[in-house]
Amino acid sequence: MSTSSLTTPVLDLSATSVEITQRLCDIPSVSGDEAAVADAIVAALAPCAHLEIIRDGDAVIARTQLGRDRRVVIAGHIDTVPINNNVPTRFETIDGVEYLWGRGTVDMKAGVAVQLKLAAELTEPPVDVTWIWYDHEEVSDDMNGLNRLARTRPELLKGDFAILGEPTRSEVEGGCNGNMRVEVRTFGLRAHSARPWVGDNAIHAATPILQRLVEYKAREIEVEGLVYREGLSAVGISGGIAGNVIPDECMVHVNYRFAPSRSADEAEAHLREVFHGFDVTVVDRAEGARPGLDSPLSREFLAAVGATAHPKYGWTDVARFSALGVPAVNYGPGDPLKAHADDERVPVQQIVDCEAGLRRWLSGN
Repeated sequence: MSTSSLTTPVLDLSATSVEITQRLCDIPSVSGDEAAVADAIVAALAPCAHLEIIRDGDAVIARTQLGRDRRVVIAGHIDTVPINNNVPTRFETIDGVEYLWGRGTVDMKAGVAVQLKLAAELTEPPVDVTWIWYDHEEVSDDMNGLNRLARTRPELLKGDFAILGEPTRSEVEGGCNGNMRVEVRTFGLRAHSARPWVGDNAIHAATPILQRLVEYKAREIEVEGLVYREGLSAVGISGGIAGNVIPDECMVHVNYRFAPSRSADEAEAHLREVFHGFDVTVVDRAEGARPGLDSPLSREFLAAVGATAHPKYGWTDVARFSALGVPAVNYGPGDPLKAHADDERVPVQQIVDCEAGLRRWLSGN
């Protein structure tokens, strides 16, 4: 452990999942500062004889070894975005709905709290379970704890089905869209702005790029019964060096969210077709993930939680499981629209519902 037992925060996993959520959120764990929460998780699970505990940096893995013929991986990240006067947590009621308010309540310590409670209490699940609580999800991909495990300890991510506790209002969201960012450039010739006809204005030359974006008709694609909505958007534009110089270069930064029916290579080819005639540079790409709803385990899960599956429009770490051949879904309490918000808050009932759904499934009832 990185801290002594005298300073390790205490998590009581016999408390309710709502109470565990509050305790987790009141232990600050902004990305890069997850050690205290990881220490608390290890200490809380240490008495659980049915779990093998593995620590990898500030990621904690707890798994059963019951000899079941199927294994499920259930994961959640323990870091948050920076705190902004929204810790400690508090309860508040709005329009008759009780919320737990504070940083991390939605993204995603409520989901982690549910997972921790069930990991401790369910000693004889009908499937073997690997629980993973990982670090550095809210920062760059090269630091992501799940990505690190996929590179260095891929055997820990092996399973027949995976669940990521991202906020979904305690509904099920299958797979995720892919994500790509490109820079589309135009070039011209510098000149004094008093004599613009001497030069060639690269910003003016970007007009067709913007026009193609305005006229672009985003697809709605059905994948395994779920309809994914794509998006192609300008998210930035830059050009010019001085107020009296005709610019010789302009760059439009474009973000493409593509359905998991397309690979990243196919998405790139599509963008190069859309922006044919312009210089296109890919600066970021992430494969999507298919819904993962066609396996027996996923069907059993949907039936147990009593949920109708929806598509996930944003990108999530389910794509890491999908890349390893493990079908995966998102399932956790909290409205994703409140993730990272200063008034981040989760309906208490969604925490209760998420725990009840997972408990039914993992109890085999």
